[in-house]
Amino acid sequence: MNIFIMFLVVIFMAGYYMFDSPSQRVSPHETEYAITQSDLRAIAQCAAALHNAQINGLDFTDECVSRNMIDSQFICLDKRLKETKCEIVKGKKPDFSYIITATAPLEENLYNGMMEILERYYSDAGTFGLFQEGKIMSGGTSSKRVVPSAIIDKMELIDGQLIYFTQYEIPDTITTYDTVVDENIVCPTGMAKVYRFGRWQCIAYNAKTDCGGDMIWDSDLLECVADESRKPLCADSQTAVMVDSVWECINPFPEKSCPDKMVARLNYNTLEWECVVDPNSIPDTKKCKNITQGAVYGSVGATLLIPQTSCTDCEVLVTDYDTCTSVCVPDASKITDAKCYPGSPDACSGPSRAFYFGFPNQVYATNVTAVENIAIPIDRAHSQNRKFNCLDCGAGEIDVSRSLPPYVAVCK
Repeated sequence: MNIFIMFLVVIFMAGYYMFDSPSQRVSPHETEYAITQSDLRAIAQCAAALHNAQINGLDFTDECVSRNMIDSQFICLDKRLKETKCEIVKGKKPDFSYIITATAPLEENLYNGMMEILERYYSDAGTFGLFQEGKIMSGGTSSKRVVPSAIIDKMELIDGQLIYFTQYEIPDTITTYDTVVDENIVCPTGMAKVYRFGRWQCIAYNAKTDCGGDMIWDSDLLECVADESRKPLCADSQTAVMVDSVWECINPFPEKSCPDKMVARLNYNTLEWECVVDPNSIPDTKKCKNITQGAVYGSVGATLLIPQTSCTDCEVLVTDYDTCTSVCVPDASKITDAKCYPGSPDACSGPSRAFYFGFPNQVYATNVTAVENIAIPIDRAHSQNRKFNCLDCGAGEIDVSRSLPPYVAVCK
């Protein structure tokens, strides 16, 4: 009998330790807690990953973003904390610029669990926390970050959302420019020619280098100086001087004394006076006894005092014997003359280079029949020096449909 009772006790104890011992059971409550914390941590990790990608200018397209309805935006405010554009306007940046990332709102019974995640894994992120009553509550600290009302309205924030809030600085606009070694470069519109780092370069205009009138920025003197490339070719017996930051043609008092039937003329290449044959002393054997002189061409606003047609070495005088009017037009045969083009004509060829003549203005161009059906560009990219020039489009190409070398050249 005793043996039978002892056998029952042994079976009972074995069953107890096998099926009901604490070491053999997993609490349903603890398992549910671990799963919930894992899910909350995954939400926080996804929000932090998207936020960091925004800061670094990268794309983060994991499915966790759409599953948890996570949104990240750039929002900028002015000094009155009103929303403004996130861009630099006239050199001025917004007063405040933020990156804000927000998840879908959590259920209220999950608030404490998310705060535990934030305290354990993101205790050093002072602006990563739950949104409550206009403030961000971060884990591991009692401080609360107030969110501006403009951001709350913009993102339609509500209590229970997980918010990551970072202030950043809009980067300055990077100025790019082409490096050119040739000192005879012609810069395109909107760029200035300056000598920097031992070579000539074309750089974009800014408040420092954009000088008014016919002035250009000198990076060595750190001031605006007269731009010699814009110096006009004045009429016979005139010279160009700088008046109120603009080149003007005036009538100087030459000291050159010339013999009979010769007159003094300013050599534009050497800027010295020389004696040339007086055209009035040459007998007129043509049918026009009284030839009307054409317009004298200088820069806009120039004071032209001598109404007399004077052609440069790169031009030829053409007379209309029906109207007895003479004008100067480009002489294409002079393109090989060093006075008209100092470089080698063969070097100005190919798809990106072409010759053009420096027309001083549109009135001059109307007298040239070769270009009567083509638009003449009068801008900073094209010199108005009444000589032949080589237009270099660099990495671009010459626009064949709008160009007519050696008179007109335009880049695409």
